[in-house]
Amino acid sequence: MIEKHIILEDIDPIVFYGVNNGHLQMVKSLFPKLRIVARDNVIRVLGDEEEMSQFEENIENMRKHVLKYNTIESEDILDIIKGRRTKADSVKGVIVYNIGGKPIKSRNANQQQLVDAYEKDDMIFAVGPAGTGKTYLSIALAVKALKEKTAKKVILSRPAVEAGEKLGFLPGDMKDKIDPYLQPLYDALEDMIPAVKLQEMMEKHIIQIAPLAFMRGRTLNDAIVILDEAQNTTSAQIKMFLTRMGWNTKMIITGDLTQIDLPREQKSGLKVALDILGDIEGISTIRFDQGDIVRHKLVNKIVNAYDAHDKKTNKTE
Repeated sequence: MIEKHIILEDIDPIVFYGVNNGHLQMVKSLFPKLRIVARDNVIRVLGDEEEMSQFEENIENMRKHVLKYNTIESEDILDIIKGRRTKADSVKGVIVYNIGGKPIKSRNANQQQLVDAYEKDDMIFAVGPAGTGKTYLSIALAVKALKEKTAKKVILSRPAVEAGEKLGFLPGDMKDKIDPYLQPLYDALEDMIPAVKLQEMMEKHIIQIAPLAFMRGRTLNDAIVILDEAQNTTSAQIKMFLTRMGWNTKMIITGDLTQIDLPREQKSGLKVALDILGDIEGISTIRFDQGDIVRHKLVNKIVNAYDAHDKKTNKTE
């Protein structure tokens, strides 16, 4: 008889144990020779050494399943213990799974180009109208890197105000000041990472909030760095941001050149960067259009209507 303690790392034990500990009870019934007691994220097991070894292997495979898919069902447990592929394992092209276990993957050709560019290059510009999924997909790629431990941290940045980063007038500390502007990034993260785990990652600075004003002087190593709404950076700001890149780091820069909020006399740093860096090997540019919009069907019609209005207005001026 031996005793072992198994720690469920990187997952929510509530998901692992199931509703009313249903999954845990099922596992206990499948290993009747072992005495199994679970508390928080620690499973204490007492019993035969040979069966203990099988139990450890299966629990680790179950943990990996929850880590990858954010969920586990009774049939998944049976498949894992019997050495079969689970239903989720047979789905192809998935980047990550959301907290409900729904697969997140590219939904059109340009989104797939972004995924392919991420695998190939270390710096990607994703440019196009609102609703094309460029930010959401970028967050998914970053979460995948954390799960697979190919990056140690994710750094999120976004211009805080339309014409610069004048945060001093807002109440609270740096995080309080920048949070309202980063809410779209938080929304995506909260859709992919369980709340408790996300809070832990924030506290440990695995996921960091870094407004452009605080990026100067940093070298970003072993990271996935996302700059959102880059059309509202100045040329100096985006140059400073891009040159923070360190070893084993990927940068994704997203923006919409039709929604520049800078003063009329100020040229968008994103537009300048695209003009200057477009031919450099190792940098990819993916250009989304109205046909790639994946939000409500009315969003596509709204974007087209505004484009038509802008063209008509420009002709009459």
